[in-house]
Amino acid sequence: MGDQNAGGKPPVKSQEDLRAHFGQLSPLAEKKVLYHLDKFCRDFIALSPFLVIASSDGKGHADASPRGDAPGFVSVLDDKTLLIPDRRGNNRVDTFGNIIASPGIGLIFMVPGINETLRVNGRAEISQEPDLLTPLTVQNVTPIIGLKVHVDETYFHCGKALMRSKLWNPAAQVERHSFPTLGRIIAEQTAAIAVEVAEKAMEEAYRTRLY
Repeated sequence: MGDQNAGGKPPVKSQEDLRAHFGQLSPLAEKKVLYHLDKFCRDFIALSPFLVIASSDGKGHADASPRGDAPGFVSVLDDKTLLIPDRRGNNRVDTFGNIIASPGIGLIFMVPGINETLRVNGRAEISQEPDLLTPLTVQNVTPIIGLKVHVDETYFHCGKALMRSKLWNPAAQVERHSFPTLGRIIAEQTAAIAVEVAEKAMEEAYRTRLY
């Protein structure tokens, strides 16, 4: 009894156990992986206003960070290279710090209304090249730093997760008033600022400091 888990499966403790648990990889799933950005990848990135960046400090401490702007805000430099501009944030710079320590990176691009996503894995470096960053100017603000991603592999991911979550279904959206504001959350979690002050600061930041 102690050697069995849900579904009567043995515990997964090795790569061999993992493959035995899930079965063999289908040939189609294996063959769909590309090692460059083809037409479909480029077109999807051009439509995407949002992505998630996964990085690590190389010591097992992982981080996932959202990035978003107008569709196509990520520049495709060539079929093996992307440039993600850095927009104004909270200056934690977790992702940049991780990249300095360990260049491995994973990206998931999303397009509203499309359930499939695009995954890109590769190596990143910090870019401060004006000729690459200047074309990414928005509202007269030119990014002065960004992430240049060298693509190792890329592939489209099926839409089951987004379909199950109903992420793009307007009827599934949560009413904003049903969850506390970020200002209130930070104020109560830190006990370092009054709720009213924190909420006003967040409203001001959203209104005047997006770029």
